[in-house]
Amino acid sequence: MKIHEYQAKQILFAFGVPIPEGGVAETAAEAREISARLGRPVVIKAQIHAGGRGKGGGVKLAQTPEEAERTASSILGMQLVTHQTSPQGVKVRRVLVEEAMEIKKELYLGVTIDRGAALAVIMASESGGMEIEQVAAASPERILKAHVDPGSGIWPFHAREIAFSLGLPPEASLQASQLICSLYRAFWAKDCSLAEINPLVWTGDGRLLALDAKMNLDDNALFRHPEARELRDTQEEDPLETEASRYQINYIKLDGTIGCMVNGAGLAMATMDLIKLCGGEPANFLDVGGGASAEQVENAFRILLSDRNVRAVLINIFGGIMRCDVVAQGMIEAASKLKVEVPIVVRLEGTNVEKGQELLRGSGLNFTVASEMKDAAEKAVKLAQ
Repeated sequence: MKIHEYQAKQILFAFGVPIPEGGVAETAAEAREISARLGRPVVIKAQIHAGGRGKGGGVKLAQTPEEAERTASSILGMQLVTHQTSPQGVKVRRVLVEEAMEIKKELYLGVTIDRGAALAVIMASESGGMEIEQVAAASPERILKAHVDPGSGIWPFHAREIAFSLGLPPEASLQASQLICSLYRAFWAKDCSLAEINPLVWTGDGRLLALDAKMNLDDNALFRHPEARELRDTQEEDPLETEASRYQINYIKLDGTIGCMVNGAGLAMATMDLIKLCGGEPANFLDVGGGASAEQVENAFRILLSDRNVRAVLINIFGGIMRCDVVAQGMIEAASKLKVEVPIVVRLEGTNVEKGQELLRGSGLNFTVASEMKDAAEKAVKLAQ
């Protein structure tokens, strides 16, 4: 689950990470009030779930409260387009108004999961304020890493190792060590998949501050953090993805024409790869899970078909936990109830597969039964064309 920059900063501040002074505004008048309270030049920052806001015109400097009001007015309500948004952009509904400052040095600091090592990893770089992916690709030696065993947690030497390698003046090393420990504690306590500060700045008055912050919370751990659910901004999410989450369906909208319904994330990824290999484009990732009910199948159909780009549907089910005949009956009922008109290709494998295929063939509906995965992908691509 993604959260806004201002929300991430509030969490980090509670764990001891220094942040600039400021406030959140939903109107231009509120931005003026915050600027007047700070009594110094401010930065107005659009709050959306995407990076690259500055390049898109969503981050601007204001010298006075009056200028802050005008600037906020120009940003609020705009459709902000960045490299991480759709071509239509995202509507800006709130801005973060923060003190402007003299910056001597910009750094990168983040904590994420190294799945290869099965450990948390602290990453840092002197190349802050840039796209860290570009730095990693062009100059991987500039990315410093320290792995942390979740059993023992972070130790002072982890933080010192990173802090002393960042080229900071000696007086900043202690601040950096403490900040790194605070960032890791926030990452661990909130069950994050990512906690990132970019840039982390060394200011002219000798402070280390999180000038920007990004935190992704693990959806699977939200049952431990009921307070985190209040941070979710569904207006920043695709409406179909939001609806799917209500039925415990994992759905991500894509740009293709072939709707996919699969049970199991790995099988879903393989199905999407096969569609592309056969010359098509998947319209979505959709995992109904290992024990999908008839109701979930119906809701999955409805969500799939709400995407007007879908010209064919490919259903790929492995009946290990589920019986193929039960799944087939659920598909027939859902397709009949929803009056599905696009062609549907079905590949079933597992328990009672022959019975399931017989039900589909005898349903009188627009089902095409495939023998195996590649056959299903080829048929779906042909029908979508």
